[in-house]
Amino acid sequence: MKLAIVVQRYGADINGGAELHARYIAERLAPHADVRVLTTCARDYVTWRNDLPPGPDTINGVAVERFPVVRERDELDFGRRSTHVFTRRHSLNDELEWLDSEGPASPELVRRLTARPDEFDFVVLFSARYYHAFHGARALPDRAVLVPTAERDPALGLALFGPIFRGVRAIMYNSCEERALINGVSSNERVPGVIVGVGSEIPDTVDAGRARQKFALDEPYVIYVGRIDTNKGCAELFDFFIRYVDGHPWPPTLVLIGTPVLAIPAHPRIKHLGFVDDQDKFDAIAGATALVMPSYYESLSMVALEAWALGTPVIANARCDVLLGQCLRSNAGLYYANDAEFAGVLDTILGDRALAAVLGRNGRDYFQRHYSWPVIERKYLDMFAYLSSTTPALRMERLPGWLSRRQRTLRPAADVVDRLPVGPVVDGTTPQGATA
Repeated sequence: MKLAIVVQRYGADINGGAELHARYIAERLAPHADVRVLTTCARDYVTWRNDLPPGPDTINGVAVERFPVVRERDELDFGRRSTHVFTRRHSLNDELEWLDSEGPASPELVRRLTARPDEFDFVVLFSARYYHAFHGARALPDRAVLVPTAERDPALGLALFGPIFRGVRAIMYNSCEERALINGVSSNERVPGVIVGVGSEIPDTVDAGRARQKFALDEPYVIYVGRIDTNKGCAELFDFFIRYVDGHPWPPTLVLIGTPVLAIPAHPRIKHLGFVDDQDKFDAIAGATALVMPSYYESLSMVALEAWALGTPVIANARCDVLLGQCLRSNAGLYYANDAEFAGVLDTILGDRALAAVLGRNGRDYFQRHYSWPVIERKYLDMFAYLSSTTPALRMERLPGWLSRRQRTLRPAADVVDRLPVGPVVDGTTPQGATA
């Protein structure tokens, strides 16, 4: 079996959520199939500048081909187009121009897919909202297996994505909540799909004491790992945490790992370790009282799964349906929706060691049942086997003609998303809560 993994950026040192997800899947499927990664020359997800040379490469034993991006992103243009399609009545052509403006636009990558359409048995497309996934799915719908990595954000309400969700051969969802959102926005229940997510490369040996000694973590601490950004909920986390510290005589330290896009408050109880290697990261997570996930928007939090794999409880933002659903299904995390609940959760998890231990054990069991690599690999291989034994039942809808594309009949994308069901999926099929 020959597989193409198609993703916006790719590299051993490119650790964005979807990009790391794609690399893990490529490397884990490589022993079972002939895997080739098709990607762009970009390293930076904001500019999409061509920083890496085009052509062949090999990363951790997996063949890679890179293709140039035709232009860097103009942030002002992209912001203007986003405001238009998210908040105003617009046309399909407006959405297609938004997609080009978002980037990374690489027609050469798409031509590579179509030059020999029978070369790959399946084309695994990462991140539905990007140029390569949209055009790759339209070019080879009968071979396209989509990994949407979709969040509850306005882009999901754009009309151009509905035919993609309805027309690919299969979809590998990250979570129950992601599947519910995509079903709700596209009515694509007939497309074969499975909730699979991704595993992680947990070291064989993890030593919390080593992290405490190396980083002088002498007192209890909670940890955040990821991009330190307002869009990840970090500004609110800082606000809630500082309020908590001001009201408690023996508060924990908030340890941060990751690259700051947001200014970090100068506070004696906030400690930024910067970017650390994987061993240090896992050691630090293992030593934490809890991992804090303040994000409002996730399709799947890899770092939350890593914390659970290490037996560390998670404190999650309850306004993120995915994180709340994972906490409820795993019984391995607590959650908050405001500063008072944040304080209450911290008091509980810091003050009740027995509860924290139970949450940690539940998290480790949950990870092993659903996110260990044998489970992940088997879901992919079973899906490929099923698709190989069946005939495509659905067709990709054609794009409308020139005139129809320019008629401003489409609702604002944010309004579409606002009308989707909200809340976690508690029974595996339906969201808990009413339509917004």
